[in-house]
Amino acid sequence: MSCRGCTAIQPIEDQGMVRLRPNHDLMSAVIHEKKLASESSREMMKVEYSSQDELLDLMQSLHTLPEQIVNGTEISITGLSQNANQNPWISLSQMKARMDHSNVAEIIRQGNFVSHMQPIVDASQEIIGFEFLLRPAPGGAAFNPYHLFEVARETGMHSFLDRAARISAIETSAKWLPRGIKRFINFLPSSIYNPEYCLSHTFKTIDRLHLDPEDFVFEVVETEQIDNMDHLLRIFKAYRDHGMKVALDDVGSGYSTLEVMSLLQPDYVKIDRSLIDHCDQDPAKQDKIMSILGQAEKFGGRVLAEGIERQEEFDFCRSSGIHLAQGYLFGKPAERPPFQMQIRAV
Repeated sequence: MSCRGCTAIQPIEDQGMVRLRPNHDLMSAVIHEKKLASESSREMMKVEYSSQDELLDLMQSLHTLPEQIVNGTEISITGLSQNANQNPWISLSQMKARMDHSNVAEIIRQGNFVSHMQPIVDASQEIIGFEFLLRPAPGGAAFNPYHLFEVARETGMHSFLDRAARISAIETSAKWLPRGIKRFINFLPSSIYNPEYCLSHTFKTIDRLHLDPEDFVFEVVETEQIDNMDHLLRIFKAYRDHGMKVALDDVGSGYSTLEVMSLLQPDYVKIDRSLIDHCDQDPAKQDKIMSILGQAEKFGGRVLAEGIERQEEFDFCRSSGIHLAQGYLFGKPAERPPFQMQIRAV
């Protein structure tokens, strides 16, 4: 089995061949009108280009067509030095997005990012783990992590980026953390089509580095509504079958509702920072936090409060029975763990 979304992404060269699978006669008409096609059939059209400007002109011409035609057309671009089989077919709109966001797409393609780690503490403020977060590579181009993943979605590169980010986090954890320290690593459910296959590289990396699967917690971060709960449960099962834990992020905000939490029953429940902010002064937030705690207790989920910046917030969360905490009060994301702080293996 193969997954075209996870394969290596080739650069767009200055000269090469565009292959199109048009889904409508109107697409073919545009190509013929401009006398661009060097080869043509009902199934495929080939268009040579000799510069990036020519390629951009072609893309702009195609995108003047109705949206339903553009979205249904597939494209593959092969440079002169490349093999056509190296470049998978993607939608025309995804290719246009790669060209519109070429600088960001290049960061993703080349993997110009590193994993920083933010401390997670228990009630005694001892570090029991870290969450791993993408940051620009030293000397590399700056980016906003949220924008990076949004561009990855638009360009069809989100599976590639999600897997690369997981591997980066695992390798960074192997470099800095001792056995027994939890490693919280994000994943996008929409990037995992077949859990056992799509996650096999993750599992093999943990084995290759001789790490303990029990130290890993993979957490769902998804800005889109989770439409297929059964699929997400299969992803959770794949992680758990390999000895790892799972977490649900941003509970209490957006699509991570109490109902979703109760259906998924994650090992860790992370309360969204919007509920934690000044929770010590807001009875409505306190009621919501206690509801999350009560639901989590029913299935044995450990609760973590995110985004703690004030001691008063931590004091309220701790007195309420929240097990773990994370936020700037305990440390910002950094390249390495703060060894001057007390770290406790769990």
